[in-house]
Amino acid sequence: MSNQDWQGKRVTVAGLGVSGIPAAKVLHGLGAVVTVVNDGDDERSRAQAAELEAQGITVRLGDGATLPESTELIVTTPGWKPDKPLFTAAAEAGVPVWGDVELAWRLRGRDGREPAPWLAVTGTNGKTTTVRMLASILEAAGLRTAAVGNIGVSLLDAVLGDEEYDVLAVELSSYQLHWAPSLRAHSAAVLNLAPDHLDWHGSMEAYVADKGRIYEGNRIACVYNAAEKATEDLVREADVEEGCRAIGFTLAAPGPSQLGVVDGILVDRAFVANRQKQAQELAEVTDVNPSAPHNIANALAAAALARAFGVEPAAVRDGLRAFRPDPHRIEHVADVAGVAYIDDSKATNTHAAEASLAAYDPIVWIAGGLAKGATFDELVTGAAGRLRGVVLIGRDRALIREALARHAPEVPVVDLDRTDTGAMSEAVREAARLARPGDTVLMAPACASMDMFANYNKRGEAFADAVRALADESA
Repeated sequence: MSNQDWQGKRVTVAGLGVSGIPAAKVLHGLGAVVTVVNDGDDERSRAQAAELEAQGITVRLGDGATLPESTELIVTTPGWKPDKPLFTAAAEAGVPVWGDVELAWRLRGRDGREPAPWLAVTGTNGKTTTVRMLASILEAAGLRTAAVGNIGVSLLDAVLGDEEYDVLAVELSSYQLHWAPSLRAHSAAVLNLAPDHLDWHGSMEAYVADKGRIYEGNRIACVYNAAEKATEDLVREADVEEGCRAIGFTLAAPGPSQLGVVDGILVDRAFVANRQKQAQELAEVTDVNPSAPHNIANALAAAALARAFGVEPAAVRDGLRAFRPDPHRIEHVADVAGVAYIDDSKATNTHAAEASLAAYDPIVWIAGGLAKGATFDELVTGAAGRLRGVVLIGRDRALIREALARHAPEVPVVDLDRTDTGAMSEAVREAARLARPGDTVLMAPACASMDMFANYNKRGEAFADAVRALADESA
């Protein structure tokens, strides 16, 4: 669409916040008549509304259900569920609904520049780490790039800003993919699939289908997890451009058209001259920080996307060596009295916690929080043999306690019947009491944090503070 196409177009933006405010400003700048609707009417929302209204944008607080008159397009923030009355009204009126990702995709190249290709990543867990690894590899190759999207950096800013990019590393959530029908990536990866956000999608089938949208129209490579057939099935079902290849990644020795691991070396049998007989060394396992199995998988997925874009092997190695993970992702905090303390507060669901628990042995596990409808029997069954003890915190800790009673009855459990933020200090002290030298105290809650903390970052910070206090006492 040209600028002229936007002039006077009546657009409703659903929701304020990280993506809604930039979308409203961009659309207003293009000449659209913008109305923002928002369910909330709190102090923060009113401040945001005042900022937009000062620029000539209409904002309706406390009324996100009614479709404004003469609306021609809705641009929604990712958190708004598809069953909202606003979207029902839009469907009845024949009004299209785009997400902020769809808007960014449609606005690429508006200034006459060749739009940067997108290397896109989704999955239940590991998205942010993989996208940041990918950006580090691309930078090591001398390419102008940025890690954008669900990682917390606006795609609209990247697409419409003054910075020119050769390629973008794009993290996409299932929410964003649901509202992005036109997206066509250069190459894309689905890292893994496990139940999550089912309250938003309505079913596991709908959740998986939205994840699979990332493969639609891929030009060069669809990267899948060879250990999870469901991700390969999504590749088979996708409508891609002719010549687009299916590329697997595995923690085992790779077959043709796969990347994998051989004797501690990350190797490529996909982007080589003779993939039936040749393999290209990319990096050592020790180049990946941290070298936990699920993080090696992330590195292989990032390497596959980079190789699909033509990046040389040396840049894969250099990019992985340069990469530093975000806080609260299997982050080593300290060793105290011979016990390692690991912060994996980002493990907000059972799939993430399973990967984290698989990386250590023996473990004193700190877990609990908001379960989001999850069950814990499978997680506990898989980890039972590595558990020295468990400390439970948070609102839904009883669900984990009951699973432990069923599948690991011999493991000592401390159940902290408190949900104030100070509970973390007590949890760390109880974990230290259970641990022996050589053990790992692992805070991988398998639950969301909002029952006790503002977010998983605050939860991780509370854990780290408690560990440091313990270390000071032991010094």
